[in-house]
Amino acid sequence: MNIADLLQTARVWGWRLTTAESCTGGMVAAALTDIPGSSDVFDRGFVTYSNAAKVEMLGVSPDTLDQYGAVSEAVALEMARGALAHADASLAVSITGIAGPGGSAHKPEGRVCFGIAQDGRALFTETVEFGALGRDRVRLAARDHALGLLWRAVQP
Repeated sequence: MNIADLLQTARVWGWRLTTAESCTGGMVAAALTDIPGSSDVFDRGFVTYSNAAKVEMLGVSPDTLDQYGAVSEAVALEMARGALAHADASLAVSITGIAGPGGSAHKPEGRVCFGIAQDGRALFTETVEFGALGRDRVRLAARDHALGLLWRAVQP
């Protein structure tokens, strides 16, 4: 998947993009904005590393965080919805996960949850188990997966 192609396809459809990132710390937004001219397609990125930031910037429910934890599809969904609601965009991707090191038996290192919210379309979430690849490799894999989700979302 070519990021310039992703941006051009969104441009053709008249869509603007936004991101809500936790464990990737803005890597998806950086990849999108590395392409010259992306400002007509990419509106903004939210880096919401802490739970408080997720609540304050994206409107994630504290109850959802308490019930499911930050690394969950429920939170990824609320992050994507919140990004869409707080940006001038029609397509949002969210990422929340455990890049490592560490994790637990219940939520292991390398688990990353993704969300897609798009005007006029059903919402989508998924969890990917990248495994204990090491922090840098999990973050890169999560970035690339999120870009792939955006690519699929802009396809007719």
